[in-house]
Amino acid sequence: MINKMMEEHRLEAYQCDRYGFMRPITLMNELQSLAERHAAALGAGRKYCEDNNVAWVVTHYFIDIIDMPHSNEKLTYVTWPSITGALRSERDFAIYGEDGSLKIRAISQWVLIDLNTRRPARISEVLPNWCGLEERIWEREFNKCPDFIPTKSCVMACRFDDIDVNQHINNAVYAVWATESVGFEYRNKHKLRGMDIYFEHEINPTTPTVRIEVAKTDFETRHKIMTDETEHAKIVCYWD
Repeated sequence: MINKMMEEHRLEAYQCDRYGFMRPITLMNELQSLAERHAAALGAGRKYCEDNNVAWVVTHYFIDIIDMPHSNEKLTYVTWPSITGALRSERDFAIYGEDGSLKIRAISQWVLIDLNTRRPARISEVLPNWCGLEERIWEREFNKCPDFIPTKSCVMACRFDDIDVNQHINNAVYAVWATESVGFEYRNKHKLRGMDIYFEHEINPTTPTVRIEVAKTDFETRHKIMTDETEHAKIVCYWD
């Protein structure tokens, strides 16, 4: 039986920015870690995947920041698998404040990759008991991200500490590159209110730098994560 996972954590100062708000990388790491722990609790975690030569790969995150958590807040994190199809499984997240108010909601889409063929595996064949709850925290479809014409670009270094145990640049780093590429002045005047992240290709751990192509308006910025002519992700950030 599929149940929700719920955890409580206090937001520490080192997880926050200069104004005491949760950093984007903190948010992404919390979502990723919660998903991994829940998958393991459901019998579909890293050990099971290694034994069956498959891996969960996230393709999308849509994140709505209603009220960005602040330093020292006690937060309740909740996640559960929702819609599950033949090749894709969606996962919902909710973060609540100590008063019970919804702070952040997010939805994500995952595929189970066969490591021999590097192609999506049929979930029912690898995980016959996997299913999702009908409840959704946010009703959105995972449509393709529209292309855009960049107005600026910048280069970001791929650091040793950006590489995770899967031997590629960790997904959370993409959000950092996007939010940093808007520039200090823009970032200092705006508060992040949401992100749509569309992952396309992994980044090899030996890659020295990436190029971030950016187009921005007053309250929305669009980003492409590039190496040479390969597009690794598109990200839309919403601000106020």
